[in-house]
Order: sequence, then structure tokens, then C-alpha cells
Amino acid sequence: MAPALAEAGFTVVCPDLRGYGRSCKPAPDEKHEVYCDRTMAADIVALMRDLGHHRFALVGHDRGSYVAYRTALDHPGSVTRLAVLDSVPILEALERAGARFATAWWHWFFFGASPHAERVITADPLAWYRPDEKRMGHENYRDLTRAVSDPATVRAMLEDYRAGLTIDRANDEADRAAQRTITCRTLVAWSTRDDMEELYGDPAGVWRSWVSGELTSARIESGHHMAEENPAQLAETLIRFLG
Repeated sequence: MAPALAEAGFTVVCPDLRGYGRSCKPAPDEKHEVYCDRTMAADIVALMRDLGHHRFALVGHDRGSYVAYRTALDHPGSVTRLAVLDSVPILEALERAGARFATAWWHWFFFGASPHAERVITADPLAWYRPDEKRMGHENYRDLTRAVSDPATVRAMLEDYRAGLTIDRANDEADRAAQRTITCRTLVAWSTRDDMEELYGDPAGVWRSWVSGELTSARIESGHHMAEENPAQLAETLIRFLG
């Protein structure tokens, strides 16, 4: 997406979230605040301000979308437009988590609740994550294997999921009770060959009570990894929305 958006005239910043990739990996705390979406949202705002951008559009996919909408809720003066890809608010996902969700998305609960997750994954991270160098390309494969071979990265990524089941959910509950909403123009896009429609019907409908600004939606003909599987349609959709 970055080259396509840059060629369309946008300034593009692509940060790794706290704990992911080669980003910082501070020691976690018992309440999981160090890796919660609110903390990561503050990271994003601070980064953008350091780069001279006090107002900016924000696009987030999957785990990144939770940080993106939290940024829009906590820092409404900073976010001009918001695009969330393949997600619903984490509180909505957990409240709708029946047997089908728990079976298909079992990793949420293994990562977020099991005391054995780090030991199991770090025992053989390449067997766990199963990266495919031929499909990914050598550079991407090298970056991924280097990251997941570091136990600190695995611990940090798991902390993101632990926060999701606890403090992130609590923060969403507090916002809903206070009737705080996302006020900027918002795009909800999802993959047609993922399970978003099976789980939620119309994912944009799930977002409606969270967004008081203009809300639009798009269906991307791809599996979950839409940026890699259908970059042309996603780029066109984002450029039209952001423009």
C-alpha cells in the first residue's frame, strides 16, 4: 500500500506497533497497560507529532485497527479520517464470541489467557508461525523470522492479546457507557473471503453505534491479508476515501 499511496500524493508513515517487528519491547505490567491500545494510540500520536503531523488520516488492519479506532476515540483532534480493515470493535467481537468464533479464533484465547503460550511458541517459533519464504520473498521472510525468534517479541505480541481480553475491553465498555463516539469520517472495509460476513453479517452495521461521523463501507475481493492479496482494489478504495 505504501508505494501506491505515496504515488497518489500522500505522505505515508508505516510504524510497527509497540512490541511487533523491530519496535520497542518494554517489560509488561500486571494490568497489561504497557501494551494496551490506549498506550499504542499515544505512541502513534507522539510519533506523528515528532514527524510534524499534528492531524492525519489513519488506516489500520486487524490488530492495527484496534489501535487506529482507539486513537480516533482518545485523540479526536488528531485524526481526520479513519479506515478500519477486517475488524469490529474488540468489545463487540468479545460480546458476540460464541462457539463458532471461539473455534475459528481460538488463538485469541490461547494468546491472551493461556499461561503456556510463550513456552509453546518460543520452543520452536518457526514451526508455530510457519513462514513460507517462497510466498513471502526473502526480505520479508528474513524480517519475520528474526522478529519471532526473539522471545521478547513473542512476549510483547502476546501482551497485545492479553490487553485485548482485559483492559482494552474495559476501555471500550467505558466509552460506550459514556456515549463517546468516533467523530471523523470512517471507512469500514472487509475481505469477502474471510469470515467477517459469516460472523457479523454486515460488519459496517456493527460499527454504526461507534461512529457519529460519516460512515462508508467497502468489500474487498480477497482473503484476510487484503493488502497482499488484492492491493489494486484496496489501494483504489483507500485513495478514494482518503482523497
